[in-house]
Amino acid sequence: MQAKAYNFIPPKPSSPSIKLPPPNVISFPGDHVPQEISIAIPSQQVTSKTSTSIQEKKLAAYWDYQSLFVSQRTETANPVSLRVVEGSIPSDFPLGTYYLTGPGLFKDDFGSTVHPLDGHGYLRAFTIDGAKGEITYMARYIKTAAQVEEHDGETGEWRFTHRGPFSVLKNGKKIGNTKVMKNVANTSVLRWGDRLFCLWEGGAPYEIESASLDTVGKFDLINNSNGSILDEHMVDHRWDVLDLAAGILKPILYGIFNMPPKRLLSHYKIDTKRNRLLMMSCNAEDMLLPRSTFTFYEFDCNFKMLQKLEFKLQEHLMIHDWAFTDSYYVLFGNRIKLDILGSLTAVCGFTPMISALSVNPSKSTSPIYLLPRGPKDETSRDWKLPIEAPSQMWVLHVGNAFEEKDHTGNTQIKIQASGCSYKWFNFQKMFGYNWQNGKLDPSMMNADKGEDKLLPRLIEVSINLDATENCEKCCVVPLNNEWHRATDFPVINQDFSGSNNKYVYAATCSGVRPELPHFPFDTIVKFNNVKNSTQTWSVDTRRFIGEPIFISNGSGEDDGYLLVVEYAVSEQRSYLVILDAKSIGETNALVAKLEVPKSLNFPLGFHGFWAPRCFKS
Repeated sequence: MQAKAYNFIPPKPSSPSIKLPPPNVISFPGDHVPQEISIAIPSQQVTSKTSTSIQEKKLAAYWDYQSLFVSQRTETANPVSLRVVEGSIPSDFPLGTYYLTGPGLFKDDFGSTVHPLDGHGYLRAFTIDGAKGEITYMARYIKTAAQVEEHDGETGEWRFTHRGPFSVLKNGKKIGNTKVMKNVANTSVLRWGDRLFCLWEGGAPYEIESASLDTVGKFDLINNSNGSILDEHMVDHRWDVLDLAAGILKPILYGIFNMPPKRLLSHYKIDTKRNRLLMMSCNAEDMLLPRSTFTFYEFDCNFKMLQKLEFKLQEHLMIHDWAFTDSYYVLFGNRIKLDILGSLTAVCGFTPMISALSVNPSKSTSPIYLLPRGPKDETSRDWKLPIEAPSQMWVLHVGNAFEEKDHTGNTQIKIQASGCSYKWFNFQKMFGYNWQNGKLDPSMMNADKGEDKLLPRLIEVSINLDATENCEKCCVVPLNNEWHRATDFPVINQDFSGSNNKYVYAATCSGVRPELPHFPFDTIVKFNNVKNSTQTWSVDTRRFIGEPIFISNGSGEDDGYLLVVEYAVSEQRSYLVILDAKSIGETNALVAKLEVPKSLNFPLGFHGFWAPRCFKS
């Protein structure tokens, strides 16, 4: 069956009065919510070639952004060999598979569109054999319960019935629709214990058969094992009231809305020193209460739960990614609050469910919680009290964290992460999705001059603890003082995870396209933390990249390769790019570039995982 590959086809403007949001204008009125601003395409009476050219570039940038989120309905269960279009596959490239998940479908056949975060998970697999000089590609939809319900396997039709947390159905049931938690398994991939999983930010992982990419089914990881539990929390009048409120919410959320009691996060951690898988969950009812309950799980390679620790904090927090060291789980507390009006409109189906929450910029500091990975004696620092970092930042992704002790017993903890301003982050505008018209506004992900400092940056947080674990100093600095471009998706050589690393790689923007100055990303940047220097590699114009991933191939920290997908919207084609990690910044950084068949072009992905063929947990 011929694929219906693209939802957004750039039209030829037939009227000079088309209005589009400018991709590089953003403002923060009221509670720091970005405001859409429309521009008018010059009329035929305007003869200025310069003015017309500017508007045409903005129009082209707008539609390029839509094309980055194409829908792909075609799956390929049989491996397809990719053609090398530049360079050659290195013979010493480790044998293995790069798994990348992300949304695959944004529009059904009945007029409804969804936010990228609600798009059905579409798993892509690149199997690389350097010895044979071959890379094959497969792609399958993850058959979650929602996907099976919304997709007719016989006719190929899609009809969205689940609202999803970030979307509103135009031609589906709105009022009374309790299908909110749409587990689409589209956020991250994990290979552990020789088993493959796709994860989402709010439900159980889905297990995938690694050879065929067939969906095995849900894997209830956190309820299938027993472990020791450390349950410490404040017991006072305030908590009694919240416990009462939680008791009222639980039957509604668990029963009517079918939410899992424990919301498993999509970001996991692998402790290579102890050979453990670390995962974290939040209580569903705490999303609507001024408290947070976090549970951490540690598993061995056979999925035996070695440890289960629960912590209750007296703050309303949103966590997407987190960190760990030998002694602590490290949480950056992104403060949120309940939006009463948004809650009412969301429950009625008029706005996305995420409208019930908003960022809480009431404090100028950022709480960092150091939660012990084991029992602590009475003289230890009270983990319920956060360390207040001296700047307000919404932490997005963590690259690395480690701790070092000196001869006096003092400890220094360092965390490398990406963070943005509370003034820029907006639940309803992530990726620029406009749920009212179903389009994506690139201006929401960019900023005008003077406001670009609000965008994601790479930061390093340093925490100094004395011998009794009391904080002596906490500071937040840019990872590189000379680097001022919007940057996210920090990655390192995982062989050096948990130790004092020299290099960090990330996705960033070259800034050469004024209409899309900060996002989508088109550049890889390599940070040298010792020399405080940076090197970059960029794609050509009208091409963008996703998250890079490091593949180790030697004993040195930058001995290896970077894999990254290039999205050529100018050709409506995707490419897999292999870069020499050591040569970033040099002319020979690109080692090989392979094209995905145009009929299999896929949209922007989220997070991936490299699984060596000889993988052993």
